[in-house]
Amino acid sequence: MSAGIIYEESVSYVEENLMKPLSVKQEEIINDETLDCQENQKEPKNSELSHGTVRKNYAYSDILVHSDFTNSVSCGSELSQTPTTHIGTKTYQCPESKKRLSTNLSLGIHRRTHTGQMPFTCSECGKCFTKFSNLTVHERVHTGEKPFACSECEKSFTTRSALTKHERIHTGEKPFACSECEKCFTTRSALTKHERNHTEEKLFACSECEKCFRTRSALTKHERIHTGEKPFACSECEKCFRAKEELTAHERIHTGQRPFACSECEKCFRTKGELTVHKRIHTGEKPYVCSECGECFRLKAELTVHERIHTGENPFACSECGKCFKRKDKLTEHERNHTGEKPFACSECGKCFKRKDKLIAHGRIHTGEKPFACSECGKCFRAMGEFTLHERIHTGEKPFACSECGKCFIRKSVLTAHERIHTGEKPFACSECGKCFRTKTLLS
Repeated sequence: MSAGIIYEESVSYVEENLMKPLSVKQEEIINDETLDCQENQKEPKNSELSHGTVRKNYAYSDILVHSDFTNSVSCGSELSQTPTTHIGTKTYQCPESKKRLSTNLSLGIHRRTHTGQMPFTCSECGKCFTKFSNLTVHERVHTGEKPFACSECEKSFTTRSALTKHERIHTGEKPFACSECEKCFTTRSALTKHERNHTEEKLFACSECEKCFRTRSALTKHERIHTGEKPFACSECEKCFRAKEELTAHERIHTGQRPFACSECEKCFRTKGELTVHKRIHTGEKPYVCSECGECFRLKAELTVHERIHTGENPFACSECGKCFKRKDKLTEHERNHTGEKPFACSECGKCFKRKDKLIAHGRIHTGEKPFACSECGKCFRAMGEFTLHERIHTGEKPFACSECGKCFIRKSVLTAHERIHTGEKPFACSECGKCFRTKTLLS
């Protein structure tokens, strides 16, 4: 058979295959990258195609379709200069990363990750992308277009992958399982983050303090501590936050929304974290243990404050009198002694208080509520503090000891008054005669 006949048969074969309908995969590649090829292809007008190659002026004429003689697809002069290894049928290998791709076109797109080339630029904000499809998705940020709608709740998304992930909320599908504990997740990224709990891998380090994190998003939030950036502002009160979830939780103060309900007592909370902590009241779980004395706590913040008893640390100092405190909220309460501020007002009688818990306890005077009942004698109390003190009568507990003589007391205020016997301090002076006393009760 002559070479001419072989050539004609090859041409007929290519023309016949060009007229066949494209597969879904082919359409995706062409739709995503057609303009990419047109952008990069700068072929000389009089250039000749290699032997066995046919060019057809179809809608996708920027793609050169080769016959069986070359068995490849090329796109533009850029790729013709790229050294590649042909691995099997329709498979190309990147010389840098050794990654394999199905077409020369896909290889060219992949290689932009090595070259840094980003030929597709957003006309609105100037952001650049390696793929035309990525630019198309990005432009929806400016246009507000969300073409992918959920058939269940009609919520819309900018990408099909985001819709697919969302639909798993309705179907309950969690296709990604942890090999260690078999916990399942709706997305692969969530599984990857979870797996770092087992490996204790923390890939993302802060350049300021070298603290490490399991996820890039956690690092980004942390870095805002150093920069002071708070990009999320409340539309109601303009208060700003470092993280979007902090803003979302804050906004529920204005809306009154409490979407997280306790299955035991049906009490509702603004955040999932608050609900998790609350549930420990029912379960009795106290996961935070002091390494010094073994005392356990429901909250990590409670443990942190407790540990200062052992270290003696009092990091919060009053700017007026220099008195120091282990907790910031205690400093805030103390500062109101200097300012006279009483920000918590009773809606019934208008009486004001320095502390919110005092207002809540006071409000029970009007309602008659006494929610704290003693299991020994049945006596009820309006405030938790009163209830705790009462219980010590039955238990005999006296947790406050004098450092001078070792005498113990049920209440800290009684210990404070007692210590003045050793120090000689008499802070309460009579306005009439000027005589001073150790306690306010003695002054009265």
